[in-house]
Amino acid sequence: MDYEVTIGIPVYNVEKYVRRMMDSALSQTFESIEFLVLDDCGTDGSMDIIREYQKIHPRGKDIRIVCQPQNGGLGRARNRIIEECRTTYLYHLDADDAIAPNTIQILYENAKKYDADIVYGSFERIEEFDDSVVHRESSYAFRTFSKEHEFADCTYSDYGFLEASTCNFLIKTEIYLKNHIRHKPVNYWEDFSTTIDLPTYVTRVVMLPDITYYYYCRYGTTSNYAKRSHIDKSEIQKTIDAMALVKQDSDRVKPFPYFHKRMYKVMMTHFYMACSILKYEKIITPGFSYKEIRDVLRSPLSLSETLHLKGWIMKNFALYLLGVMPPFLSVALIRLIGKRKHLI
Repeated sequence: MDYEVTIGIPVYNVEKYVRRMMDSALSQTFESIEFLVLDDCGTDGSMDIIREYQKIHPRGKDIRIVCQPQNGGLGRARNRIIEECRTTYLYHLDADDAIAPNTIQILYENAKKYDADIVYGSFERIEEFDDSVVHRESSYAFRTFSKEHEFADCTYSDYGFLEASTCNFLIKTEIYLKNHIRHKPVNYWEDFSTTIDLPTYVTRVVMLPDITYYYYCRYGTTSNYAKRSHIDKSEIQKTIDAMALVKQDSDRVKPFPYFHKRMYKVMMTHFYMACSILKYEKIITPGFSYKEIRDVLRSPLSLSETLHLKGWIMKNFALYLLGVMPPFLSVALIRLIGKRKHLI
């Protein structure tokens, strides 16, 4: 059977949440969907539940299961989904989240209407800690883009303009394939290493105010340090290593007119990470040295390259200095700036 859209779902040890996700996915009002489930070799009953849906649900015939040879993590799982996708459009969905019943309908209709390379929906963040549940909506203003570099320039001009997530946008599969876009083979922040440069590959883009995705946040994730009593240093280091891969990918976008903005956004992300380390330094074990914190801010550009950027020279130069000055001084300045910005 030919489908228009693939919903790609990597599954690994999410037995507690997978029914909620599958119910939301299979309840889509849009009919022409293949549900591509990537079995990443977990050790719980997640895949048993998926196979149950495959057998008894009215849309069970639309579920295709692909198995990894061994657990490879989210980055490799998403890449396998891209390679297995047979449809014009692809939508990523995490197995512990959920989507609105009309998510694919809304995104697909706008993709067709505007011949869009990619259509972004808005989302709701649901924070589940202890006995409390907090809902926070994050809604984009309706907007369309059609000029070369227009969307990328907007993305890099405003740090919070676009959510750094692979989920909650409908994209033409050929964008991934023809540009050889793949996620880094890491488990931490694999989204960031892809989505930071995805805007450089697309021209026709639509952003919608409709809430189409429900992102569930709970204990045990790197985005919720404040709710934890202990953080292992290796966990943060893996995130830093994933972020560093973005620095290494700078050469391709150097000729573009927005490179100086992209550079600033990348380095500001590293600044926020350094602030997080300082904010939670009492519960991180073993601790980070001043040199390690300073090195988070080390720029991939030389001093000469930084001073010859097409714009935002002083902003980028300030971040460059934080990455080369003596560690104790760098950390003192990061701490001072972080406190003034209420990041620490």
